[in-house]
Amino acid sequence: MSAEEQQQQTAEAGRVAESFDRLAVNDDGEGAPRTEEDYGETQLTLRAIVSSKEAGVIIGKGGQNVANLREETNVRAGVSKVVQGVHDRVLSVTGPLTNIAKAYGLVAKGLLEGAPQMGMGGVIRSDGTHPIRLLISHNQMGTIIGRQGLKIKQIQDTSGVRMVAQKDMLPQSTERIVEVQGSPEGIQKAVWEIGKCLIDDADRGFGTVLYNPVVRVSGPGASPMSNGMSGRSYNRTGHGADFSDAPVMSRRSGSDAATRPPPATHTEDGEELQTQNISIPSDMVGCIIGRGGSKISEIRKSSGARISIAKAPHDESGERMFTITGSRDANEKALYLLYENLEAEKNRRSATQE
Repeated sequence: MSAEEQQQQTAEAGRVAESFDRLAVNDDGEGAPRTEEDYGETQLTLRAIVSSKEAGVIIGKGGQNVANLREETNVRAGVSKVVQGVHDRVLSVTGPLTNIAKAYGLVAKGLLEGAPQMGMGGVIRSDGTHPIRLLISHNQMGTIIGRQGLKIKQIQDTSGVRMVAQKDMLPQSTERIVEVQGSPEGIQKAVWEIGKCLIDDADRGFGTVLYNPVVRVSGPGASPMSNGMSGRSYNRTGHGADFSDAPVMSRRSGSDAATRPPPATHTEDGEELQTQNISIPSDMVGCIIGRGGSKISEIRKSSGARISIAKAPHDESGERMFTITGSRDANEKALYLLYENLEAEKNRRSATQE
């Protein structure tokens, strides 16, 4: 066996061991409580909305700031690309929880110090704090807020921050904003506590439709399907492929495509059509389609959106791509209905296992 093959086997064994560690079961087969070390080593992704100016501070000249952030905290960090007419961008940080908390503390510190130079004096507060707007799955929000708000109060008391959870989900997603206002040290502590909640409630994060500021773009005569700047489709899987600009390859020959009429860009009511991709685990596709296509037909009818489903997984994750096309309202309704079906199936399977 070559040295390379031995390294691959060792790495694979490590991944298997890590998977068993995450199960955290004791000798009796019951769930064992996680230690602080367990939490700190657990991998996750935590995203936040940032303004274009904040993104400039985070990235730095020539990408130096974000490079330093990655090196200092050993996380994968990046900011979604600039899109004309969109003022929000998404910061994504992936790594062990300890590192993520440290990274967000450094981001808050950088925003606090970099705000004046970026003309952000109106955003910075005189008390030495800066807000971080975290993106949290609607279905996991209850874990962070807690019964009668006790958990969110505990996080605030522990970290010294002020937290406000928005009630509404963001457009065409099932994520909500939790604004965390505090010192960089306080934000680091709060992110640690929030991350622990997300780890404990990881199952309920399944099927989250991630917020993508790009889908809000619209302009006179600009179609999401025809305008290169506003027409990108994104695979919002949460696996690190978000906001990738992979070219869409046509399955038709060039001559066939040339003879086809251009796709419609507006609804019959004159609303601009928007196209959006989401990924669904292959083992859940059946519950979305329903017997004889009954469920997906009902979703199409109720929402007014066109929904097409890829026949095979689009990558090694084993997920199938659902393409939703329609007006903004139609797409939003379709997303909610798809998400509701996923949640219902997940709850049904959990009840069956119990």
